[in-house]
Amino acid sequence: MIRTRKNYLASLKKMRANIHKNGELITDVTTHPATRRAVESHARCLENARDPEYRDLLVTRSNLTGEEILRFNGLMYGPEDLLANMKLKRLNYHTTGSCVGGMCVGWNACNTMWAVTADIDRETGSDYQGRLKKWLVSAEKHGLMVAGALTDAKGNRSLKPSQQADPDVHVRLVEKRADGIVVRGGKLMICGVAASDEIFILPGNAYKEEDKDFALSFAIPRDIAGLTIVEARRPGDDRDYQEGFDVPETGPAQSWLFFEDVFVPNDRVFMCGEFKHTGKVIQSFTANYRACIGACVAGQGDVMAGAAVNMARAGGLALKTFMDKLIQMAINNETTYGLGAGAIAFGARDPSGVWIADSLLAHTNKVQVATLPYETKRLCQEIGGGIVETGCMPSYRDFTDEKYGALVQKYLKAGDCSAESRARAARLSEWLTIGSGVPGCMHGGGSPDGARLVVRAATPFERYAEYAKKIAGIEEDLGDPVKK
Repeated sequence: MIRTRKNYLASLKKMRANIHKNGELITDVTTHPATRRAVESHARCLENARDPEYRDLLVTRSNLTGEEILRFNGLMYGPEDLLANMKLKRLNYHTTGSCVGGMCVGWNACNTMWAVTADIDRETGSDYQGRLKKWLVSAEKHGLMVAGALTDAKGNRSLKPSQQADPDVHVRLVEKRADGIVVRGGKLMICGVAASDEIFILPGNAYKEEDKDFALSFAIPRDIAGLTIVEARRPGDDRDYQEGFDVPETGPAQSWLFFEDVFVPNDRVFMCGEFKHTGKVIQSFTANYRACIGACVAGQGDVMAGAAVNMARAGGLALKTFMDKLIQMAINNETTYGLGAGAIAFGARDPSGVWIADSLLAHTNKVQVATLPYETKRLCQEIGGGIVETGCMPSYRDFTDEKYGALVQKYLKAGDCSAESRARAARLSEWLTIGSGVPGCMHGGGSPDGARLVVRAATPFERYAEYAKKIAGIEEDLGDPVKK
């Protein structure tokens, strides 16, 4: 179904209230200040599906039914599908300036498990992929927003899940029934949950037999019984409750998920104890996700460049004054975008049919994603000046105050535009670079140190050394020195 904004908002309003923030139960995520901006981001992206300019990017044909569907509900069978994933992410940032998790992580999780369930079924005779196909067809039919949950609380990082003092720090199997499973545990820092219809759960790591109870994958309604959700606080969240230009009408939302004996019916369970296949889950998920996340930071980098342009002009300066900085911002954006596209181009088709990006290039991209956007933010702040970076600008309420608002506006005006336009440009730059609009560059999609480990394992340094030895005419062994 090509879902409408009206249908989407109505479905969220009907859901059981199980999201909390600042000690308050949020009864309507579409209107509450802590969640409505994330919902608005997703709603705007749905509207793009009905815009002739963007329709071909957001709408496609299902590989399962042949019906017209929203692209982020479907399987990615070729490099063109993953490239469309990248283009869609960049577009979403252009529209909202922030992460739109319900059109992102769950989509990737579904594709990952399509490949993994095929392997498990082939090995064990199970019907996991049949269950997943049924769920996917339903998601396509209803145009669902699906958050994806990978990261566990983890506890003591030096211990395996089964060694933890509290086993609930990883989502785990508590009971296996004839009709389903019961799970407990925590998934943290999960994006887009408040704006999603469902949550797709993946195992958080590659496990061995002693940790098989943690090898779980399933999909649940966001409001399922036994699930408590707490919204995380982001920098600048105090402005959520203010009006005017102090915070945009769009924004991200991250959640902590607490499973307390949640029952999941069998038809929604796609892995339960098959620990041997958790390695492929992590490998496939991170390869595709870390390839495509280059588009996320490129998209917000585009908006930062635009915000910097507006700040320069609002200050009375021509664009050429900062052209060298703007060019560097563009180079940073295209580097992560292009490297992600390269990872996809050098990928391969899994036997199940879905496309998996090249792991080495994807994880290299993750390291750049954790580096270049911070330089882009710094350049945006340089161009914007102290009014952006120092946190010294008066609030919207001060700007409009009857007693002294005129003075605030008088001294805020700089270029040919109005004081309000300069204030709006400054607030956006601030929100993008030091506020709650900052995306998870460093750890979003996983740790850059973890990515470096993959790069180390996947790079054939010894082969490269042999290339160099032959070219240099070196015939003797140049191995590492033997330790005494």
